Amino acid sequence: MAAASEHFSQYGYEKTTLADLAKSVGFSKTYFYRFFRSKQEIGEAVCSHCLGQIIAAIESEVESAPTAIEKLRRMLKTIPEMSVQLLYDEERLYDVAAISAAERWASSQAYLMHLEKTLKQIIQAGRDNGEFERKTPLDEVVRAILFAMTPFTDPRVLQMHLRSVPDGSNEVVNLVLRSLAP
Repeated sequence: MAAASEHFSQYGYEKTTLADLAKSVGFSKTYFYRFFRSKQEIGEAVCSHCLGQIIAAIESEVESAPTAIEKLRRMLKTIPEMSVQLLYDEERLYDVAAISAAERWASSQAYLMHLEKTLKQIIQAGRDNGEFERKTPLDEVVRAILFAMTPFTDPRVLQMHLRSVPDGSNEVVNLVLRSLAP
């Protein structure tokens, strides 16, 4: 995994072959296939690790927030901050995340499902304690928030909106919070 991450970060996902990865860890290509069936499988593991870092940061921020409003604010601010950090720190690894999103790999789908689940929990908690409106169906609210945050959650789109972070993402967060007011 470490060798694959390093190789992807140096040469990019598209330019890396299984033979390159096997050689970088000192294995034959045939022996390498005992661990990974394809380059995508390795890419999935690397992408899962990167997206796991974003999820861990989100969870940390959400857990430490005292109210549902603050939990939502912190979650929606952490996503673009961590994604941009990943883009700047490991540009070629970010490319793996973009390919994962484009090809709908299990790693990117699991990430989106985690965001959806966390949003549902926050919105429901906010409704239960009177912080958020209750008229709009929960699933509709969650889908709308995810859609509004697409420029900052989808790695393919984020690259076009880098100059919008943090101001643009903060404006979206504020708009979302105003729309949820009871």
